[in-house]
Amino acid sequence: MTSIRAIRGMNDILPEDSTVWQYLESTIAALLGSYGYGEIRLPIVEQTALFRRSIGEVTDIVEKEMYSFDDRNGESLTLRPEGTAGCVRAVIQNGLLGTPQRLWYSGPMFRYERPQKGRQRQFQQVGAEAFGIATPDIDAELILLTARLWRVLGVADHVQLQINSIGSSAARQAYRTALVDYLAGHREALDEDSQRRLQGNPLRILDSKHPGTREILAAAPLLTDYLDAESRADFARLCELLQAASVPYVVNPQLVRGLDYYNKTVFEWVTDRLGAQGTVCAGGRYDGLVQQLGGKPTPGVGFALGKERLVLLLEALAVAPPAAAAADIYAVSAGAAAEVAAFAALESLRDALPALRIVQHVGGGSFRSQLKKADKSGARWALIWGEDEVAAGTVTVKSLREQGPQESMAVADLASYLASHSLP
Repeated sequence: MTSIRAIRGMNDILPEDSTVWQYLESTIAALLGSYGYGEIRLPIVEQTALFRRSIGEVTDIVEKEMYSFDDRNGESLTLRPEGTAGCVRAVIQNGLLGTPQRLWYSGPMFRYERPQKGRQRQFQQVGAEAFGIATPDIDAELILLTARLWRVLGVADHVQLQINSIGSSAARQAYRTALVDYLAGHREALDEDSQRRLQGNPLRILDSKHPGTREILAAAPLLTDYLDAESRADFARLCELLQAASVPYVVNPQLVRGLDYYNKTVFEWVTDRLGAQGTVCAGGRYDGLVQQLGGKPTPGVGFALGKERLVLLLEALAVAPPAAAAADIYAVSAGAAAEVAAFAALESLRDALPALRIVQHVGGGSFRSQLKKADKSGARWALIWGEDEVAAGTVTVKSLREQGPQESMAVADLASYLASHSLP
């Protein structure tokens, strides 16, 4: 019988790899909380119409990448390909738009893409969204928050901030017309994807990595020449705030976001340490999306960062924390009575020192084989119960990482002894 395997592009994260993930997730959660962002937990399945209305019909995500299916009632549902649309749906549905909101979420997203390093079909993201604040100071706050995250993680010297303004919808429409007119004269020289996007979503052509298309774009009209006055003023203010906070940036006139709901400021943090998948965080403003999805007009801005890519970056720069040992304590016992004594004593020890990681040997085996497993576990100490310990009401403590004599003590003294030896 053929063994069942994980779906391509949907990977397991094994215990030895979890340390860096836990470190990353706890660091991000603590930082978001310190800026006043509250966690919101969202479903991973939404109505398909939510993403078609928000992301845009003529996008790669909607056209080719969404995991959509009909449920038993015939309703079309989709595994979420991104987080913003679901967050907007949630704040509308739960009546959260009466006051400004700072929210964050974390979890898996799903897109049918060709799996490669840093790009999976099930991938993990953290997103932050702010609603009800129209001024560019909140855009700056989100960027400063991410800049601080890079410093905390030790990767700040290896990421670059790129920013741009894509203006109002009216400004983009005027630019779209000029861009299409220009590119139409070079249609045959464009790559296949860009030819397909020319009429449906021409701004996405600005993201093309195809060398021939990049050459053509070098002489294309610039979006900055079509910006409305308000977008220009907001972008100038954002730049002023970033400069005041000493956050370096590059203005990239060809930076656009691949989702239709963005307007005004957009930004990306990119690195050259991960090959083609160099974007580790991206976001921008989406002032029309709440109204587009049925809510009252409400400005919004946010970002999403990819956990897989940040894990890869931490590992590439050798700043990821080392994998933790499976245990602080490994307990072994010889004989049925010793096993009973160990079980009772260890539960009391867990009550006294709840942060202590204790592994009790189970499954039988000789005393010698148990000690080998204790050493292999990476634990600092072995706790030993045998016939003598049971008779005397004691336990033997053996250091597994340092030279020194074994110590025997009353079980009642064990917690204070371990606490005084720099264990939790």
